Amino acid sequence: MSQIVVVGAGLAGLAAGCHLAGRGHDVLVTERESLPGGRAGRETAAGFVFDTGPSVLTMPQLIADTLGAAGVQLADVLTLRRLDPAYRAVYADGSTLRVRAEHAAMRAEIEQASGPVDAAAYDRFTGWLAELYDAEWSRFIDRNFGTALDLVSSPRAAARLLRLGAFGRLGPAVRRRFADPRLHRLFSFQALYAGLSPDDALALYAVITYMDTVQGVWYPDGGMHAVPAALATAFEKAGGRIRYGTEVTELLRRADTGAVAGVRFADGDTERADAVVLTPDLPVAYRRLLPELRPPRAVRNGTYSPSAVVWHLGVRGRPDDDIAHHNIHFGHEWASAFDALLGGRLMPDPSRLVTVPSRTDPAAAQAGDSTLFVLEPVPNLTADLDWKAQAGPMRERLLQFLDDAGYPTEIVVEHLVTPLDWEHGGMHLGTPFSLAHTFRQTGPFRPPNVEKRVPGVFFAGSGTVPGVGVPMVLISGKLAADRISRYVGQGAR
Repeated sequence: MSQIVVVGAGLAGLAAGCHLAGRGHDVLVTERESLPGGRAGRETAAGFVFDTGPSVLTMPQLIADTLGAAGVQLADVLTLRRLDPAYRAVYADGSTLRVRAEHAAMRAEIEQASGPVDAAAYDRFTGWLAELYDAEWSRFIDRNFGTALDLVSSPRAAARLLRLGAFGRLGPAVRRRFADPRLHRLFSFQALYAGLSPDDALALYAVITYMDTVQGVWYPDGGMHAVPAALATAFEKAGGRIRYGTEVTELLRRADTGAVAGVRFADGDTERADAVVLTPDLPVAYRRLLPELRPPRAVRNGTYSPSAVVWHLGVRGRPDDDIAHHNIHFGHEWASAFDALLGGRLMPDPSRLVTVPSRTDPAAAQAGDSTLFVLEPVPNLTADLDWKAQAGPMRERLLQFLDDAGYPTEIVVEHLVTPLDWEHGGMHLGTPFSLAHTFRQTGPFRPPNVEKRVPGVFFAGSGTVPGVGVPMVLISGKLAADRISRYVGQGAR
């Protein structure tokens, strides 16, 4: 039985652990915190419960697949509810649109707000999204790459993507399909998840729009942290072990081959390993655990995504009934706001996300109160911004925005997270969104999930393939497990 160590009990590490343990490997997951989750963390204060990581959950089948790899059924450890609406979009002119869960309801929403022509266009648009998803998934997302030539290993699949316009730009692709400018924003803002403006993102990233608009946005009973908690339960049921409150400080190597031989912990203990999965942000993983190696070019000099300020609040009172779980407030500006953000400046007219978990899960707050957060995209730490000085004014602007938008603002407890806090948490350049998904940082051009110079070292997480977001990091754990299964099957000991 091969012994595997996974560094980090976040979503990527737990996904790798579930797949590896389910295949019969002896797996230890190490975690420096006292609970699982990594970036998908949890905090409590004064009777309020805060999810400190991802808030938009799509593609629940990937969670089911990960749990199933460990022999556990999703329904036994996790209850997911589809949000309807998935989002409430609020525009600067005061109008609103709701992204409805069912196609017919969404079509009716568009027809009422934008007219029958755009409603009919929505039918064609979702068909296009479904085709893109089908063309991309198995050949370009859920797979390991050897070299860039793998992109053309299936000429028919590549030709299909070209025919679908996947290598054009997302913003223009959406504008060609709808007349209402509000729909342009609603169906292209997802480019920001990829670290790009809609006019810079490849149209193939419309697959993100497919995930939340067509497949739906979900919320787990108990909050987002219930997802890593369920994965940890499944992993341990499959025979895996988790060691909390300990940090890996060194990779041990074999003297004869240089291959990984185990890990050393901060307290001096060691653990033997035939292979190790590293899930920290790639620059951090190389700096702390592979300091003798020159990281891949994209890790050293790549384009990193913008960051975000997130203000978590526990407040007195409940929001009005028209406020949804997820609320996107679009500013007047669009293209110029992205120009400022990607140019290292605060957005002069920002769009913001307000999420109210207690709208769906009343247990997230005390009776009659609310838990919410507001997120504003901001530049990462390459920008010339002093966040020690900016934090106070940012808080006041966000407070004024929430008050003007009709959210309860009698604050009981609060926690403002800036890029400095993300950096302190181990995220390079203070961004939780890692490398942007430019063409040169996508697919086989993204930093690989295997370190060939140190046999037995593999990576999982948002910095490697396939990329950023809950669905992608779950897949990254599986892809790392696939590589390890082949590696140890070749006799690596």
